[in-house]
Amino acid sequence: MNPKILQSQLNMSNPFKYKISVIIVNYNVEYFLEQCLNSVRKALENVSGEVFVVDNNSIDGSVEMVAQKFPEVNLIANKDNRGFSKANNQAIELSSSEYVLLLNPDTVVEEDTFSKVIQFMDEHPDAGGLGVRMLDGKGNFLPESKRGLPTPSVAFYKIFGLSRLFPKSKKFSQYHLGNLSEFETNEIDILSGAFMLMRTEALNKVGLLDEAFFMYGEDIDLSYRIQLGGYKNYYFPETRIIHYKGESTKKSSVNYVFVFYRAMVIFAQKHFSQKNAKLFSFLINCAIYFRAFLAILVRFIKQITLPAFDVLLVIGGLYAMTNYWKMDNIEFPISVINYSIPAYSLVWMFSVLFFGGYDSPIKLFKYIKAPLFGTLVILVIYALLPKEWQFSRLYILMGSIWVSVYFSLSRIYLHLTIGKRFGLITNKNKKFVIVGSEEESKRVSQIIEQTNSKIESIQFVSSSEERNNFFIGSLNQLDQVIYIHKIDEVIFCAKDNTAQSIIYWMAKISSPELDFKIAQPDSLYLIGSNSIDTAGDLYVMNINSITTKSNIRNKRTFDIFSSVLILLICPILVFCFQNKLQFLKNIFFVLGGKKTIVGYQFNQDSNDYQLPKIKPGILYPSDKSVQNAVASDKLNLIYARDYSIQKDVVILKNAWRKLDRK
Repeated sequence: MNPKILQSQLNMSNPFKYKISVIIVNYNVEYFLEQCLNSVRKALENVSGEVFVVDNNSIDGSVEMVAQKFPEVNLIANKDNRGFSKANNQAIELSSSEYVLLLNPDTVVEEDTFSKVIQFMDEHPDAGGLGVRMLDGKGNFLPESKRGLPTPSVAFYKIFGLSRLFPKSKKFSQYHLGNLSEFETNEIDILSGAFMLMRTEALNKVGLLDEAFFMYGEDIDLSYRIQLGGYKNYYFPETRIIHYKGESTKKSSVNYVFVFYRAMVIFAQKHFSQKNAKLFSFLINCAIYFRAFLAILVRFIKQITLPAFDVLLVIGGLYAMTNYWKMDNIEFPISVINYSIPAYSLVWMFSVLFFGGYDSPIKLFKYIKAPLFGTLVILVIYALLPKEWQFSRLYILMGSIWVSVYFSLSRIYLHLTIGKRFGLITNKNKKFVIVGSEEESKRVSQIIEQTNSKIESIQFVSSSEERNNFFIGSLNQLDQVIYIHKIDEVIFCAKDNTAQSIIYWMAKISSPELDFKIAQPDSLYLIGSNSIDTAGDLYVMNINSITTKSNIRNKRTFDIFSSVLILLICPILVFCFQNKLQFLKNIFFVLGGKKTIVGYQFNQDSNDYQLPKIKPGILYPSDKSVQNAVASDKLNLIYARDYSIQKDVVILKNAWRKLDRK
């Protein structure tokens, strides 16, 4: 739409100051928010509009980022988390536009999205609200782009899985209106809160978001009230957005089940007749406890099934081995059969657990180290047992070999038959392709090389028709490049590619094996999402090594052994410290799990770079070497990125005299 024509219409017949107010509620998603605001800034070049960011007390630097990089944005920094409804209402009450758009921070809009939706609303005065076609971070259509009213029958079909069994049925798929084409404009009942465009006139008539809904359900409530006010809601697929769906709770979690379905109860009690509300509430409460029970049961079964099989087969193999001795007419003592074999099995199983035998990805060498460690523990205990309990060290050795062979062969079998989380080669090197100009592509390539160690190759595709020896192809050949070079991940440079072009190609070449990232201009990160159930993947310095399952175990083991050892020599060691009481407190805090021996050092001017959370430390990576705060921050990053138990040993060895630190 021509911006001059749009502005003249606004001045002649529209009492509002702007055509559209874009409202974004943010909570600890700084990188997503920056990407979203960059796309909004471009989309507003052809439209008269204003932008509000309402921050619900984020601690990740979101407020500072908005103030610094987007000075044109109206920033509201709350001192507490007020929830989705209250935060949006704060901005709506301050807005002065013909249309109000509620937009999630984990979205990317096309350059002409606002022009197109405003034109549609202008041409359809009966339209009170509008939603658009949404794609996830892999280019797949999101069914919540169009939804029906969750009546008791619709809720029943969804709760008990009939909508999933019959996704195109007009009757059973009403929740996501599966019978309607995702490519055709249609009237719908419910808009998604991720992109919810509303006519201000309609809001003035029906009211703002109901603040009884803290999270979830408020978009359903307001969409329904817009219809009750005599307006229509539309699904408009002529423009698309990316929605990464970075929700704070997983949809499979018990917490999500309770929060979401309780919101449905509030909606039913508010809008349905007393009889229908009671029926709906009954169904919802059944669903809450059914889904909560199901979530807990599924999680328990997933966690316990494989270890249970392992225990049974390990014990079964050990009992079978006793036949070797029976063939030589050597009778196994009953005490060994009843007590020793189960005890041996448990020691070996705990060893496998401790060495990360149930972590992903599967690494076969763990199933050699773990039984060896368990065997050493068993032999130490064996040496302390009475003679009548000591049967055969050869049996223990053979048992160790059996455990190692069983785990190795069983994991290879699971890898070949199931794959996925049982994959043996899940961290294979990736083939990347970067789409952009030569200058920007080189910059993004450096980010990949600095933040990703699993690189097989990096190829370059021109974002224009310009070609030289640097590029292997142009944008219109991207699908061929991906096929021929077997690319694993495509990275678009936002500086050189329009959001419309990025979304087009994501939708066109989408596949389960292909990942996408978007590199924002002048930023040291790449952002994207490989799954609609994740908040998104971020390529900054890989600082999550310290919070892997194995390193969490290693760090806690080091803390326990160190604190026990220190307490054993405490009668001598305590005289080396000035603050003896604080020293003792620190060691007991470590033993009790309230502190760790080594943690981050934060100064007044420190930047935590969203470091993975660990317990407060007594000693720091910077001890005995660094006084500068900036250098200290870098050492924190390196410690988190390259953590190993050896690092804690070295730091404790060099700085143990500071164990009395407050």
